[in-house]
Amino acid sequence: MVDRDQQEKDEYRKHPFTNLKDSIDRTQMGDLHSLSKLGCWPTVVIIVVGIILFLLSKY
Repeated sequence: MVDRDQQEKDEYRKHPFTNLKDSIDRTQMGDLHSLSKLGCWPTVVIIVVGIILFLLSKY
C-alpha cells in the first residue's frame, strides 16, 4: 500500500500539470441536486436570469 502511494506522489512530481488539471476538474464539478429540488418555475427563472446576465455582460 505504501509503495502505491509513493508511486502516485512520484507520478505527480513528474507531471505537475496533471495534478493541477485534476484539481481544477474536481473543483468545477458542482452539485445541481439542490437546484432540482426547487421545482420547475424557480429553476426556469434562475436559468433565464443567468442567460440575461450572460448576454448583458457581453456588451
